[in-house]
Amino acid sequence: MNPCVHTPGVTSPGLWSRCLARATTAGRDSGPAVLGAVLVVLPGVVVDHDLAGASVAAQDRLKAVNDVRTTLLQAVGGMVVLFGAYATWRQLRVSQDGLRATQEGYVTDRFSTAVDQLGSDKLETRIGGLHALWRIAEHPARDREAVISIQGAYLRTHLPWPPAGPGAPAADVPVNDVVPLEVRAADAQVALTGLGVLLLQPREQSWVNLSVTDLRRADCDGLWLHEVNLDLSCARRTCARPTQAALSSAVPTCAWPTCVAPT
Repeated sequence: MNPCVHTPGVTSPGLWSRCLARATTAGRDSGPAVLGAVLVVLPGVVVDHDLAGASVAAQDRLKAVNDVRTTLLQAVGGMVVLFGAYATWRQLRVSQDGLRATQEGYVTDRFSTAVDQLGSDKLETRIGGLHALWRIAEHPARDREAVISIQGAYLRTHLPWPPAGPGAPAADVPVNDVVPLEVRAADAQVALTGLGVLLLQPREQSWVNLSVTDLRRADCDGLWLHEVNLDLSCARRTCARPTQAALSSAVPTCAWPTCVAPT
């Protein structure tokens, strides 16, 4: 009994899938035999059709059959080469897509780990997270803007102006008596340095918000703080060149060597 013959009133789950698999296997196994038969029989049929019953010498007919067979073999060989090239291209595309997905997943994991490190209580862990974000932002441009935003938020959060929190120098302390930023808040100096370096690269977005930020005694030498909003911040004039950053003209919080808390 043929299992692929449908019997009225009898249902069998997976019947059609089993029959389709059997037909596919049979076609794959009989493919070479069919191709061989075509190459043996078809050339003679083509020659006889072209002769249209005309009488020719057996040697001439044999030569014509061999010519047709050679042409068919060349066509089949060309199709095999094209199919092989297409299969190779598809495999390459699949491999590239898989590699790209793996790389993106790796970058995402690194990004998440670095952001988590910024919330650590240990200074060295936070510095490590900032350096990791810096490294991530050096390659894909789409991650650079995210890192720049995170660095700006980190500075605004950890260095508010007027100063707040234990250990922060008071707003009325002479600037020359304030401990340099790289000493009192080394992680913030790393974030500021990384921000200045990343801003050297071309950007699609503009204006980084560092407003209301305490940047007293920050080391800005060699940094390019282009299109950075330092409005109502306390920063050195070398950190905020008038042609590169937005400064407040109403509140003298950016004066140097002294900074005045806004009222």
